[in-house]
Amino acid sequence: MKLLRYGPPGMEKPGLLGTDGVVRDLGGHVRDIDAAALSPASLAGLARLDPDDLPAVPAPGRLGPCVAPGGKIVGIGLNYADHAREAGMALPTEPVVFMKAVLPSGPADPIPFPGPQALLDWEIELAVVIGTRALEVGEAAAADHIAGYATFIDVSARAWQLQRGGQWVKGKSYPGFAPLGPWLVSRDEVPDPRALRLWLAVNGQRRQDSSTAEMVFPALRLVSYLSQFMALEAGDIIATGTPAGVGLGMKPEPVYLQPGDVVTAGIAGLGEQDHRVEAPAADS
Repeated sequence: MKLLRYGPPGMEKPGLLGTDGVVRDLGGHVRDIDAAALSPASLAGLARLDPDDLPAVPAPGRLGPCVAPGGKIVGIGLNYADHAREAGMALPTEPVVFMKAVLPSGPADPIPFPGPQALLDWEIELAVVIGTRALEVGEAAAADHIAGYATFIDVSARAWQLQRGGQWVKGKSYPGFAPLGPWLVSRDEVPDPRALRLWLAVNGQRRQDSSTAEMVFPALRLVSYLSQFMALEAGDIIATGTPAGVGLGMKPEPVYLQPGDVVTAGIAGLGEQDHRVEAPAADS
């Protein structure tokens, strides 16, 4: 089951992608793809629907983030061995945890360019979306708390992250730094989150190409680990880390995003994103 949200920013409606590729309206069944819709009972009810019986949306237009804003975004750093090496950092013995204080954006929304001094970088990541509250859960039970998985780009301002006191949240939280989607794929359709190919290209040139099999701490372990320190609530998103190939690690010199650049990315079975980097309009 592939759940999505369509419509202008702040006015998105819930939908489902049929097996025929047609977007179907879910407004008669759920208010939004929010915490209530992500509960196990709600997902089970949606899975019983026949997409052909749902109203078709022939021109859905913009796709919004596949999960309604409101939950927290927890990021995991250095979770691929090759990425840790390219960053010149030791492999972590425990997950590196940070927060992204930003709302998710859509899978084709512009990526904002705060200015060249920010050193704007890309990171393709697997997102884990929580469906039911997880607190002090073991790894064996972690899957029961997951609603599904999605494609995510952890856009990062490296200068703010690494040169302004070493607080990662500052480099991860500018508006538009959390593209999510195009859809949320239910957990039952992702039998092995450790066997997903993920990739990212800039202006058509492949920069990242790897597999979640390279994760140091896999998705289920991350859910269990985080739940020892915080309550994970329905609608929360875990951005599980990125493989090698980020701009910061380019040789002989780092390469960063510039206005007009096109970023495309995807994860096998979870869909693709397509963004243009744009300088935000000046305040009037």
